[in-house]
Amino acid sequence: MLRLLLVDEQRMFVEALGQCLSTAPDLWVAGSADPFEQELADKIAAARPDVVTVDLVSCGTEASEVLRRLNEACPAAGIVVLASGPGRELAVEAARAGALAWVPKERGVADLVTVIRGVSRGEGWYPPELLGTVLRSLRRQDTGSGGRSGPLESLSSRERDVLAGMVEGKRSRQIAEELFVSVQTVRTHTRSILDKLDVHSQIEAVMLVRSGEGTRDQT
Repeated sequence: MLRLLLVDEQRMFVEALGQCLSTAPDLWVAGSADPFEQELADKIAAARPDVVTVDLVSCGTEASEVLRRLNEACPAAGIVVLASGPGRELAVEAARAGALAWVPKERGVADLVTVIRGVSRGEGWYPPELLGTVLRSLRRQDTGSGGRSGPLESLSSRERDVLAGMVEGKRSRQIAEELFVSVQTVRTHTRSILDKLDVHSQIEAVMLVRSGEGTRDQT
């Protein structure tokens, strides 16, 4: 059962969303919180969420601070941003802060449930119309900071196989089937890949490879 924490200052929206998500048999809304309340950290600790949803658009100029507080309070939880507008700059900011997914509210509950399940497995999802912007921005950030030295050198051969599948846009189950391993094994390799590459999400790992730093090591 996946434990969810809903973070949004719009109380009516939170209640409606919670009711909808509760219809999924494998999801449990363990709590909700206002992003600006002083007890946010305490509520997170009580909920022990696997996934946190948050509406950053409503946070305005405090979006970065809200993300920082969420990451500090629940570093193991995947963060899903619920967006009420395109917000390209905010999407980039969210990705830099480690948010694994960006879901426009108009996509509906069924799509959100699918993304939440994926995020709980360490997968990432950003809309195609935003993904290019996010990847280019992260690439510029990495280049500006001097990049990494041989980022793929620390990966095992099997971890490279899993990473190659991620670059091709394959889901964990498909990678597992092609490598003749379990989905849980792929998830374990994925967590190890993120740790070794010092990135927060699969999106950043894929960006690192596509930037050309990693592919040179494999040739």
